[in-house]
Amino acid sequence: MQLTLEGINKKVGPQTWLYDMDIAPHSGAVTVLLGATQAGKTSLMRIMAGLDVPSAGRVMVDGQDVVGVAVRERNVAMVYQQFINYPSLKVRDNIASPLKLRGEKNIDQRVRELAEKLHIDMFLDRLPAELSGGQQQRVALARALAKGAPLMLLDEPLVNLDYKLREELRDELGALFAAGNSTVIYATTEPGEALLLGGYTAVMDAGELLQYGPTAEVFHKPASLRVARAFSDPPMNLLAAMSAPDGVHLDGGPLLKLDLPAHASHKLTVGMRASALHIHAKDGDVALPGKVELAEISGSDTFVHVHTLVGELVAQLTGVHYFELGALVTLYFNPAQVYVFDAEGMLVLSPVRGGGR
Repeated sequence: MQLTLEGINKKVGPQTWLYDMDIAPHSGAVTVLLGATQAGKTSLMRIMAGLDVPSAGRVMVDGQDVVGVAVRERNVAMVYQQFINYPSLKVRDNIASPLKLRGEKNIDQRVRELAEKLHIDMFLDRLPAELSGGQQQRVALARALAKGAPLMLLDEPLVNLDYKLREELRDELGALFAAGNSTVIYATTEPGEALLLGGYTAVMDAGELLQYGPTAEVFHKPASLRVARAFSDPPMNLLAAMSAPDGVHLDGGPLLKLDLPAHASHKLTVGMRASALHIHAKDGDVALPGKVELAEISGSDTFVHVHTLVGELVAQLTGVHYFELGALVTLYFNPAQVYVFDAEGMLVLSPVRGGGR
């Protein structure tokens, strides 16, 4: 199916929840709605599902406007942050319910396959109330996948799961989505989740659709500072700068030899992803000496907060590293891997592809 939203907005009393936007998620692919809490992701999904009516605009499904069509008359599967299951049915029957409605054969086999992929096959004969919140969420996911609806809406479906299981299920869901024919809309606050799922990403903030396109393209070429902030974890390092005859001059720091476009403003902001900073010099690098303010180990990476002349920077170092608080350290980066934004916060220069994430 082809879903297209044209001129959609949503107002509730004097408040605007969604500003005018157009988006046409790619059929048969995953579209990630990425944004912080209250970015408008759930409001947009409810309009897609038919649970809410937009204040203006059209919701087109295969060329037909479905605004006002009851949700029960649409073939949509939706999973919320808060799981919804049939409390009186065992897990097996919860998952099987949409298969039975379609009169499918080999229901038991299909139920077991989905349960195994979502790590709940050992709970098939239990009631939902006998499961943990994370386990119940996986039951809701399995039932949505079993429905095989042409439009599947997933509103932060993994948020209630522990970290390790969340990582495992992201890979499983990516494979399940790729194997199906559904148009999948997946809402998340986590940039890493968008990158892992691939497909397309729509970046949202405060009810506005900021940018939509292939996930890798949006990540590598954020159209604005707002997009860069939303699509960076840890947050992108942002430094005040000014244009100079030979490039960009960091406020209180060195000159970066960059070829700015002619239309670039005098006042600029330079952005560096944490992974673009390192502690061993390479050819062409710029050095930023500083003092360690905090070092934290997360998984297989170490995040080092360093106070420098140009401001506080966060470096994401691969591996486990130990730093004493107050220790002197020099961070290095290649100028070819920085972003440059103009006075209006719009992108004027992006990194050479092939650099770090």
